[in-house]
Amino acid sequence: MIYSSLKDRLKDQHKTIASIIIKLNNRQIQQQRIKGKWSIHENIAHLTRYQPVFIERIRKIIAIDEPVFEAYKAEEDDEFEIYCAFTPYELLKKLSSDREVIFHLIIHLPPDKLERTGSHPKYGKLTILEWTEFFLLHEAHHMLAIFQLAHTAKVTV
Repeated sequence: MIYSSLKDRLKDQHKTIASIIIKLNNRQIQQQRIKGKWSIHENIAHLTRYQPVFIERIRKIIAIDEPVFEAYKAEEDDEFEIYCAFTPYELLKKLSSDREVIFHLIIHLPPDKLERTGSHPKYGKLTILEWTEFFLLHEAHHMLAIFQLAHTAKVTV
C-alpha cells in the first residue's frame, strides 16, 4: 500500500530544487565549489538522468521475476554527460515531465505489483515500494547537497 508521505514526496519533492536555485546566476549553478564534488548543475543533471533509469527498473521489476540490477554510477553512464549539457531550465523541465511518468506509474500499480521485487547489489531484494523510497531518499540527499552549495555560493560570491 502506498502511504501518504511517499505519495506526496513522489509528487512534489523535486519541485524544491527550483526554489533553492531561483536566485542564483548561471555561474553559481555551474561552479564546482569543492574539488572532486559535483556542482549544483551536475547534481540536477544526475537527478534528471536517473529518473529514466528508475522508470526502466520499475518496468523491468513489473515484467520480470526478481531482476538483478547493478548499482547506478553516473560516471559510467554516457548519457550523464549529455544531461550535463542541458541548461538548468531544460533539466528542471525534464525532471518534472519524467516525474509525472514515475508518479503515475507507481500510484496506479495494484497492491500485488507493488510487492514485486528487484535486487540491488548493496541493499538486496527490494519491493517496488522500497525502490521508490530509496529513489526519494537518494533524491533528497542530492537536494541537500544542492541546498548546501547554493547557500555557500551566496555567502562567498
